[in-house]
Parts: sequence; C-alpha cells; structure tokens
Amino acid sequence: MLLTLTMCKTLMGQQHRSALSTHLHSFLFENAFYFLRSSAMFPSRRSAIAHSLLAVALTLSCGLAMAQAKPIKLLVGFPPGGGTDAVARTLAEKLKDELGVPVVVENKPGAGGQIAAQTLKASPADGTVLFLSHDHTISILPLVMKNPGYDSSTDFVPVAGFATFVNAFAVSGGTPAKTFNDYVAWVKTQQAGKGSVGIPAPASTPEFLVKVVGEKYKLDLVAAPYRGSAPMMADMLGNQIAAGVGSVPDFIENHKAGKVRVVAVLGAKRQAALPDVPTFTELGLGGLEDMPYYGIFAPAGTPKATIDQFSQALAKVLAMPEVNEHLTKMGLTVGFMNSQQLAQRERAYTQVWTKLIKASGFQPQ
Repeated sequence: MLLTLTMCKTLMGQQHRSALSTHLHSFLFENAFYFLRSSAMFPSRRSAIAHSLLAVALTLSCGLAMAQAKPIKLLVGFPPGGGTDAVARTLAEKLKDELGVPVVVENKPGAGGQIAAQTLKASPADGTVLFLSHDHTISILPLVMKNPGYDSSTDFVPVAGFATFVNAFAVSGGTPAKTFNDYVAWVKTQQAGKGSVGIPAPASTPEFLVKVVGEKYKLDLVAAPYRGSAPMMADMLGNQIAAGVGSVPDFIENHKAGKVRVVAVLGAKRQAALPDVPTFTELGLGGLEDMPYYGIFAPAGTPKATIDQFSQALAKVLAMPEVNEHLTKMGLTVGFMNSQQLAQRERAYTQVWTKLIKASGFQPQ
C-alpha cells in the first residue's frame, strides 16, 4: 500500500497542477500517510477506517493525475504517408514512453505547412501542442509570402532539433532516364525542351531547385505544386508526372523498391542512404550545399522547464540505436540540437535563403 501511494504521489508531482489541485493533493497525502501510520500502531476498527480513507485518497489523487496527464499533440503540416509524417510517427511512438503521456501525431496539411503553423500560433503555451517541421515552413515560407499568418522568430520557440536532410531530384519509373544527365537529354530531345516537375509545396526549396535546373540546362521546366509529398509520389508512381523534387525521406523507400529513381541530391557530399547518387555539386550545379533541418517548435511563451523536459526526452529517443538506424535509413543525418542550437541553425539557414531568393528575383506573394 505504501508503494502504491508513493507511486501515485510521484505521478501527481509530474503533472502541471492548478492551485486548487495542488492544495488538495497535499491535504490528501499528508492525511493518508498519517492514517496509514496510525492504523499500524492501533490495529482495531480505526484501522479499517484508516484504510478506507486511504483508498479514497488514492482514488481521488490518481484520478486527478490521470485527468491532468493530457496527451501531447504533435502537429505535422503535411498529409499522412509522406516523409515528414513518417518521421513524426517514428519519434512519437518512443516519446510517449519517455514522457509518460500519449504523443499523438495530428496532420494539418495544406499550404506547405502554413495551416499547421497557424494552428501552433493559436495553441496554448503549455507544452500540450507542438509542431514538428522542417525548414520550409519555418524559414522559407516567411520569406516568400507577404502575410503567412505567423512570424517564426516571435510566435514560436525552438524546442529541439533532431536531424538534417537534403532534397533530391527523382524520375518516375516510366521515364527512360537512368541518370540526371539522361533526364536532361530526354527532355531536350524527346519533350521539346519542356517538362513538369512535381514539388511538395509552392514557393519551396524544391521550386527554387526546379528554377535553377531549368536555367542551368536551358530547359522550360514548370514546378507543379502538390499538397505534400504523398500525393506527389502517388502521381509519380502512376507515371502521371515524369519527375519530382522532395526530401530524400520522401523518395527513399520507393527508390529502393525500384519504383522511382533518385538521380541527384543536394548537399556537399553524397548521402549514406544513397551512396551511388551524385550531388548537384558533382554535376556542376553548386551553391546549394546548405542542408535543411528538422526540428520541433512550441508556441511562444511556453515555460523553459516544459521545453527542457521535452528536449531531454527527445535526446534520449535519438540515442536509441533502433531510432537512429531507422531515421538514417530514411535518409536523415541524425543529430540532436538543443533549443539554442536549433535557433542558431534556423537563423543561419534563413540568412542563406534570404540571399538566394533575392538573387533569383522572386517577389513575395
């Protein structure tokens, strides 16, 4: 009975309590321990009363703890089935064990993560709603939209980062090209120099890559935006579109299955998950070596203690060999970043793309 009481008291202590529940918690347990000690010294009817009161104390206290152990919503700005969604579900499964509360992935697809970001901004700053996102929503959208409905630097606070990744250029199974140079030659000779390239979201890094590739090789390439990578992949698998640009995690499984072919990747070096695929730098298209990042964000004003608790839990999850291996196979470069390090990474990436976007002549929409 003492062990059960102690465990329940610990559970209560782990929750964020209101002033009322805090006072009730203290009252119940102080008296419960008193009754238990008294019943041990005076084995009589008083003992039965004491144990009855103790049962009431345990029921009420554990009930309060369970009621206050709210699930954590982990927002994802893209549909189920895409790379970001798969990453979120991998982490959520382990985070629930570390945090002791359910961690539920909630998809808010649309506008390249903009809807999810706006949802985060409107959420309570108590750690119950977080946002798993990559560079596009946090760093790129605010640069290419006049009014995205949020300001990453003031409306959000970085919680922790967990990986970097690169974008890739892939061709569908029905496209005869086996390499990137094959694709360029095929578009020039068989498609009259014109082609459509799928991208997971408009005004994104993939869209700028399509523009750069078109200018470099004198092709009339049009970026075809989708509502996330999952519907883009569906069209590529159905040979409805000949090529697409997205993150390596978006393509990796279908590439390994031979259903699409990744023919080039961004970044300064080849990816461990795709050692035979050349970088754009190797192909003569430099300047795009800076790698995007994945991180988790909370509404501004979220207590530091709450951020630190989640950050520490994420660090433990990333240290698990099975998690590290799984994310690596998905094409991520796993590396924990605390709140300050993620904020620094975000600022650096934003500065790089501010210059690239201005140089391209793109006007915010």
